[in-house]
Amino acid sequence: MSGAAHDRVAAMLQPLLDATGASLVPVAARTASDVAIEWEGEVVAAVRLPALHGALDRLIDGVERELGARLPDLSRRDKQAAIRMLDERGAFILRRAVEDVADAMGVSRITVYNYLNALHR
Repeated sequence: MSGAAHDRVAAMLQPLLDATGASLVPVAARTASDVAIEWEGEVVAAVRLPALHGALDRLIDGVERELGARLPDLSRRDKQAAIRMLDERGAFILRRAVEDVADAMGVSRITVYNYLNALHR
């Protein structure tokens, strides 16, 4: 693959890499756990997924970007939407996620549990 084509692939993947905290690695540095990126039948790079550490922060950052404001600044309705989005993305399977999201949002953990209960009714 030419350098220009490689640059196009890298540019195409950059929003995904930024949103997930993943990184693009060269083929020579690829490991078995990396996701191979193929271009016209040739592996041209690999995506290395991030460690679980920091995953909740990345999820919160993504929700804040989508909603256009930091969690504490959201309206009640938008906070409920943020909880739904975080739940759909699996945030609450992480240990202490409810407490950490409540802290980030500026509400009690009971409020987060209430929003989650309303979603799952």
